[in-house]
Amino acid sequence: MSASASRASWREQLSPVGIAIGCVGCVIITASSVYTALKMGALPWPTIFTSIVALFCLRAFGRRSLNEANVTQIVMSAGSMVAGGLAFTIPGIWMLGLADEVSWTEMLAVALAGTLLGLVCTAAIRRRFVDESDLEYPIGTAAAETLLATRTGGVTGRRLFGSMGLAGLWCVARDALGLMPTLVAQLPIPGVSFALYNSPQMLSVGFLVGGVSVAFWFAGAVAGNFGVIVGGTAAGLWDTVTAQGVVSSLGMGLMMGSGIGVVVRDILPHAAHVLRGRGALAGEKDRGGRRDFGVLALMVAAAALLVCMGLGLGPVVAVVVVLLAFVTTIMSAQSVGQTGIDPMEIFGLIVLLAVAAFSDASQVQLFFVAGVVAVACGLAGDVMSDFKTGAIIGTSPRAMWVGQAIGALLGTVVAVAVLVTLVGAYGTGAFGPGQMFVSAQASVVATMVSGIPSVPAFVVGLLGGVALYCLGLPAMMFGLGVYLPFYMSLTATLGALAKWVYDRVCAARGVGDAEERGIVVASGVLGGESIVGVVIALASVVTGLAG
Repeated sequence: MSASASRASWREQLSPVGIAIGCVGCVIITASSVYTALKMGALPWPTIFTSIVALFCLRAFGRRSLNEANVTQIVMSAGSMVAGGLAFTIPGIWMLGLADEVSWTEMLAVALAGTLLGLVCTAAIRRRFVDESDLEYPIGTAAAETLLATRTGGVTGRRLFGSMGLAGLWCVARDALGLMPTLVAQLPIPGVSFALYNSPQMLSVGFLVGGVSVAFWFAGAVAGNFGVIVGGTAAGLWDTVTAQGVVSSLGMGLMMGSGIGVVVRDILPHAAHVLRGRGALAGEKDRGGRRDFGVLALMVAAAALLVCMGLGLGPVVAVVVVLLAFVTTIMSAQSVGQTGIDPMEIFGLIVLLAVAAFSDASQVQLFFVAGVVAVACGLAGDVMSDFKTGAIIGTSPRAMWVGQAIGALLGTVVAVAVLVTLVGAYGTGAFGPGQMFVSAQASVVATMVSGIPSVPAFVVGLLGGVALYCLGLPAMMFGLGVYLPFYMSLTATLGALAKWVYDRVCAARGVGDAEERGIVVASGVLGGESIVGVVIALASVVTGLAG
């Protein structure tokens, strides 16, 4: 194929219609992802959902190319992981009462630096980690199967937008009109927030995650709340306040240990192969190879300048952050390729601790370091999964990468705008354990910066997380259950039980597209409550300014 034919091919896949649809979807998905990550303490991959939406929207315009749909969904979903990287780190600044020391421009610099580094790294390692690798990338493979098998039509659209509308109305009735409480069936158990969370979104998270992962999530919740808090206080080992500190430290240790387990089990055994691997630019025969290299080099330089000058971290720290961001994005690609899990905030913590060890960076600047790396790693996991999808169905890598760049850059602006809106609407006190936005991962980062309540419990959790992950068990989910309020874990478990019942009913009736239907409806519910939540917050800000 000639170079001109190749360029025509990738440009056809990255069509103006697809870009327009993708950008509209990106704004919605990114805003939804910020809200979901803060509210739920989790961020399900949006890839399969956006694949279905992209097919549906493109076919409304008479376009049926699977590759065009794939690139469109990439534009839609790219901002979600940028949102996750910010939501999992930056709110920790507010939890420590340092809100006056961070501006929206600095948050934008964090998001943009992380986005640039994530895009450059994935361009460099695509060939080694996708074309020349046997990594499965379960999320990317599932998205490819969805695109190949889905026959989207009016029924799918009605399910999607119908569930989104119902969840949105529920959110309006609960939060705007005050017609129902946020928590129901509460029980007065000292130290344990026992209740059902009146949130269709939380049920959807459990439905989408499902299976063994939610079982470990709930097991962690039971162990932390009823084993440590209730059992420990009953045995006279500690009082309720001390027990809660032990539980939070244990949960943080388990989650961070899971991230270290990724390094021990998944990264180190393959380190030599990674170092010997060729990047996507190596060996390219098209005439744009040198131009590509120049663009990527400029992106790295821009990211370094943002870290050095925009965030005030200085040249030495900037170089270290850039270099370690490349290392951790490779770790992220390896983790997502093998497990479908991207512990982006853990990778951010690793670099944060490294920078804290040799520099005099302030607490807020350490959050910036974690944010840059978390955004880069989150985006890298998403990009590499998309590359896998494209490898299966034949999408141009160039079209996918450009689509990711469009969506990710738009996502940086949207994610920062939503964070600023939520802070303006609810104040900085709304973020943290037991608050409106639980922000579990950001709370972990805040604790690591300010001091761990119980170092022995943290060490036990750290070692336990490594051990569980190396045994092939979902240590991250177990730690999340220990750390999150019990009402969230209980409600997510009910969502997973609903999925179990749904699967068996559909199997008994011989429903062939049951999984697709479930994903569409659950994703619509999740998106509906998230978007309405953001709109309510925006209305509150506007009303406040008008007053």
